[in-house]
Amino acid sequence: MSIFRRERGGAGRVSVQEAALRTGHGDAAGSGGDAVLLDVREPYEWQAGHAPRAVHLPLSALAAGAGLPAHAQARPLVVICRSGNRSRQAAELLATRGAEAVDVIGGMRDWAEAGLPVLDPQGGIGIVA
Repeated sequence: MSIFRRERGGAGRVSVQEAALRTGHGDAAGSGGDAVLLDVREPYEWQAGHAPRAVHLPLSALAAGAGLPAHAQARPLVVICRSGNRSRQAAELLATRGAEAVDVIGGMRDWAEAGLPVLDPQGGIGIVA
């Protein structure tokens, strides 16, 4: 059963399990999820550890008007941060720009707790900062 909640007039929210399914991570890796995992944390957090194949675009840059990379445009977005606060803001912002975006409840903290992969820039085991 997938967990998907839509807040009043805003972007939806998903569990880390649903995020993994939608993006093809973890046990769901064979599912071929078509969504892009968009990490909106700051650069130092990204460097400490991030999900494989995630796209990095800090909320600060997104709020300042930065656009999505070409390979993330016109695709569903699953937005993640450390705990779920910034990703919720980013998903709302993206939704107002016409993107199909949901945020991950619990963020990278819950992602790592669920045993989903977190890598450092060299492909080793990363941490959630």
